[in-house]
Amino acid sequence: MATTAPVHPVDEVPPVRQLAAFGLQHVLAMYAGAVAVPLIVGSAMKLSAADLAYLITADLLVCGIATLVQCVGFWRFGVRLPIMQGCTFAAVSPMVLIGTTGGGLPAIYGSVIVAGLAIALLAPVFGKLLRFFPPLVTGTVILIIGVSLLPVAGNWAAGGQGAKGFGEPKNLALAGFVLLVVLGVQRFAPAFLSRIAVLIGIVVGLAVAVPFGFTDFGGVGDADWLGISTPFHFGTPTFHASAITSMLVVALVTMTETTGDLIAVGEMTDRRVEPRTLADGLRADGLSTVLGGVFNTFPYTAYAQNVGLVGMTRVRSRWVVAAAGGILVLLGLLPKLGAVVAAIPAPVLGGAGLVMFGTVAASGLKTLAQVDFKGNDNLTVVAVSVAVGMLPVGVPTVYAQFPDWFQTVMNSGISAGCLTAIVLNLLFNHLPGKAGSPTKDAEPGEASATA
Repeated sequence: MATTAPVHPVDEVPPVRQLAAFGLQHVLAMYAGAVAVPLIVGSAMKLSAADLAYLITADLLVCGIATLVQCVGFWRFGVRLPIMQGCTFAAVSPMVLIGTTGGGLPAIYGSVIVAGLAIALLAPVFGKLLRFFPPLVTGTVILIIGVSLLPVAGNWAAGGQGAKGFGEPKNLALAGFVLLVVLGVQRFAPAFLSRIAVLIGIVVGLAVAVPFGFTDFGGVGDADWLGISTPFHFGTPTFHASAITSMLVVALVTMTETTGDLIAVGEMTDRRVEPRTLADGLRADGLSTVLGGVFNTFPYTAYAQNVGLVGMTRVRSRWVVAAAGGILVLLGLLPKLGAVVAAIPAPVLGGAGLVMFGTVAASGLKTLAQVDFKGNDNLTVVAVSVAVGMLPVGVPTVYAQFPDWFQTVMNSGISAGCLTAIVLNLLFNHLPGKAGSPTKDAEPGEASATA
C-alpha cells in the first residue's frame, strides 16, 4: 500500500482561521517599516498629502505582490520560503538625492527599473557564491541582523523617532506592558495562542492605548475607500547615468542583505537554501523592484523583522506569509484599512519588536554554536565582523565624510558586517595558513565553519 510522503512544515497549509491570524501578525510586524520609506522620500521631495497617500498605497500593493511572488513562486522566481518583502532602507538616501537634485520621481523610477533588471540578471552569480556562507559567516550575519534591528525597536518603544514626547515614561511603560503580554501569552497560553503572541500583544496594547490618548484615528476618516495604483502615475521614467549608478550600488547591498535573510530563514525552517533557490529568491527581488519602478514605488528586499517572527513563533509555513501578502494587497487597494493599521502607536510595536528582533540575534548565536572555535581564528572573524556591522548602527554619521557609494554600502550594518565576515572567513580559513599552524581543513568539526 503506497504511503504519502510527509509534508515539510514550510509547505503545510494551516486552516483559514490560523492563516488569517498568523498572516495579520506578519503584516503588523513590518507595516511601520514598509510605509516609512515612501513617507521619508515623499516628505523630502515636499509632495502633497494626496501624493504621499498614493505612494503609500502603491507601496503596500507592490509589497503584497512581491511577498506572494517570493513565497508562492513561479518558474524560477521565488525562494518559496516564509519571506516577507518590503522597501529597502538602503535606497532611501540615494533616492532622496536623486529626487531632490537629479530629476524627481521619474528619475528615481528609471534607476529603480534598471536596478531591478540588474538584480534579476546577477541572481545566478550570487547563487554560486553560497559556498562562501558557511555557518561561521551565516551565524555572524544573522546575529548582526538581529542586533542592528534592536535600535529600531528602541525608537518605537520611546514613541517613534522625532515624535513629540519621545522617551516619555508613559511610552516606555506601554512598550513594556506589550512585551509582558507577549511573553505571558507565549509562556502560559495554549499552543495556537502562543504562536500569535505578538498579534495578541499588539491588540491588547492597542486596547490599552486608546483610552490613554496614544492613538489618533483622524487619518482613517480622511482616507479613501478605494485606491488603484496605475503604472507611471508620476510620469514616464527618465534614465540618468548618475542615478542609475547609485541605484546599482543599492542593488548590490540589497542582494547581500537578502542573501543573509534567506539563509537565516532556511536555517530556522530546516530547509537550507541552495545555490539555485538563492538565485530564485534574488530573481524575485529583481522582478519586484522592476514592478516598483513601474507602479510608482521603490526597490524591494526581504524584511528581517519577519525573520525574527518566524523564529519566535516557530510557524514555518510559507503560506502564512503568502496570506500576509494577500492582506497587504487589500491594504493597498483599500486605503481606509491601511489607515487603521497605521494608527497603531509606535510604543505598541516597540514592545513586540524587542522580542522579534532579539529572536533573530539569538538565532545567529544558535547557528554559531555549530562552529568550532578551538585552535583557530574563528572568534576573530565573528568579533571584527560584528564590530564593523555595529559601527554605523551606534554612530550613524561615522561615514558622513566618505563618497556616496561608500556610504550606501557601509551605512547598512547588515551589508558591512556581511562583507567583512565573508572576507575574514576567506582570509583565515581558505588562504594558506601561517608556518607551523595546523591545517584548518584537517581539524575535526571545522568543516562546519569553512565548508
